[in-house]
Amino acid sequence: MKKHTVTVTGYNSGGEGVSRLDDGRVVFIRGAAREDVLEIELIKEHAKLAWAKIINIISPSQYRIESDCSFYPECGGCNYRHITYEEELFAKLQCVNDALLRIGGLSISIDRILHTGRINGYRNKVVLHSNGFSFGFYRAQSNYIIPVDRCLLLKDDLNEAVKLLSQSDIDSENVVFRSGRNGLEQPLEEMLDGLIYKLKGFFQVNTDAALMLFQKAREYAALSKSDILIDLYCGVGALTLFVGRDAGYALGVENNPGAVKTAKENALRNNLRHIEFIDADAAHWDLKITDPDCVIVDPPRKGLSPEAIKKVLSLSPKRLVYISCNPATLARDLKALTDYTITEICAVDMFPRTANIECCCLMIKNETDRTDG
Repeated sequence: MKKHTVTVTGYNSGGEGVSRLDDGRVVFIRGAAREDVLEIELIKEHAKLAWAKIINIISPSQYRIESDCSFYPECGGCNYRHITYEEELFAKLQCVNDALLRIGGLSISIDRILHTGRINGYRNKVVLHSNGFSFGFYRAQSNYIIPVDRCLLLKDDLNEAVKLLSQSDIDSENVVFRSGRNGLEQPLEEMLDGLIYKLKGFFQVNTDAALMLFQKAREYAALSKSDILIDLYCGVGALTLFVGRDAGYALGVENNPGAVKTAKENALRNNLRHIEFIDADAAHWDLKITDPDCVIVDPPRKGLSPEAIKKVLSLSPKRLVYISCNPATLARDLKALTDYTITEICAVDMFPRTANIECCCLMIKNETDRTDG
């Protein structure tokens, strides 16, 4: 197959290097760094796009480094172990701002990413897969399992569990380990800014970065004891409790009875009796709550459905806080929320060394749409 020489100019949302072929097509290259001059071979082609693998690094980028992980890049868990962390933050900044401009048609942008500075040892949860002989992680863009006995992203106690698992004969397709402030014991719990959470169901995998995100959401919500908060897609209520403790009343909505049960337990554990939870779809529920002061939405990667957007607009909150793990669907939804103006947006690096990034956006209801006088 024909080889090509290219210069890498940036990154796509999946962490691949981006360049152009002589015929004008955009080409994506896993493991590439901005300013690399590469010899590549195409592995997949479309009319306007292509994907390639690196055959030879002709001139390495100033941002390129040696990986500190023996499983990278074969293991698909990380995307950026071949570049400096500063360059990784640049890539993520580019990803968010490109989505806001190209997908959302928005003029607002972010100029920095909040981060803890800790790029290893931050994950409090790991899911290992079995091939029948050993446990490990999936190879990039494949179901093939790479056996591992440690992962640099994991907390120390999780790595101890992974090491023991790699030496055992457990007969299971998947094994999940989770670590809290009380180690690997059951029941697990975590503490954020004085609030204690039972770790059951979904909880952010990077506790320190989650605190940064929650603090920003709390700042954007700007609640007082006379305010009403609604939190859609609330999960086990972690953010509802963190932000809602400032409100006079808060309601969390989650379409998962197990998560709602845990959320109610977390509210009681923290003596936050003004916060309630219901098991309902975010787009279809009705408790006759009118004019909430703030609505928080934290949907899955696919973003808000058209029905959920209609629901948010019908609630007509003064302030809307949108948290997203997918800049593309965030930008799409921000464009659709026409009654609101974006006033602030930030990004938090919840997942260092991967291509994932978390965003938090504050929107204020337009003056002409307000009905509160």
